Amino acid sequence: MAAFRALVLHEEGGKVVPRIEAVDEERLPPGEVTVAVECSTLNYKDGMILQGVGRLVRNYPHIPGIDFTGTVERSDSPEFAPGDPVILTGWRVGETQWGGYAEKARVKAAYLVRRPEGLTARQAMAIGTAGLTATLAVIALERHGLHPNSGDVLVTGAAGGLGSVAVSLLSRLGYRVVASTGRPEQRDYLSELGAADLIDRAALGTKPTRPLDRLEQMTQTVPLSALPEMAPRILSGGVRGRTVVDVAA
Repeated sequence: MAAFRALVLHEEGGKVVPRIEAVDEERLPPGEVTVAVECSTLNYKDGMILQGVGRLVRNYPHIPGIDFTGTVERSDSPEFAPGDPVILTGWRVGETQWGGYAEKARVKAAYLVRRPEGLTARQAMAIGTAGLTATLAVIALERHGLHPNSGDVLVTGAAGGLGSVAVSLLSRLGYRVVASTGRPEQRDYLSELGAADLIDRAALGTKPTRPLDRLEQMTQTVPLSALPEMAPRILSGGVRGRTVVDVAA
């Protein structure tokens, strides 16, 4: 079988060491569907895994990346056929089994959903796991009675990936959004996403156009090779918004 390019983590001397490597396809984990990956994302959990924080990964070598989108290459499931565009989020992929920081991934068919027509790979991952989480949170709030006339909606961690999507979604739905962040220099960024006001997170106490158009404001794209350098930045709050990983770059 052909080899593919991937970011592979190794454990050496008690430390996690990342390398860009060629990996034989036969080493992919079991699963009904093999996907040619186009994009993944960089999330806080990815930063932890890349830095070896929290022992989220127990078996090395390991390919991280907790979500991805791409095209079905081979399928043993009647649910998917070669050429189908798909998305994966969750299922502890990138943590307990190999993930999306590679040109290929193999997973269970139940882990995948079809990528909606008209949504590009980059747009899908600009939304990604964080965007899905933000969307589900907004849906849950509205099911419990929240509406634009309820008053201001506070979004904490507003300059992060999940918070950025939440600010954009809520403002688009007609809510007056108050953004809380420990990074006051992000005021202009959050205002552009739709925040009406900004609150320093310290003030909260001791405990800390169209929707797709706004994705461009909150999204940057990086190659696989940039992830080791970016991992400590995302853990320290130095990365704002969403980060899409172009696995082919």
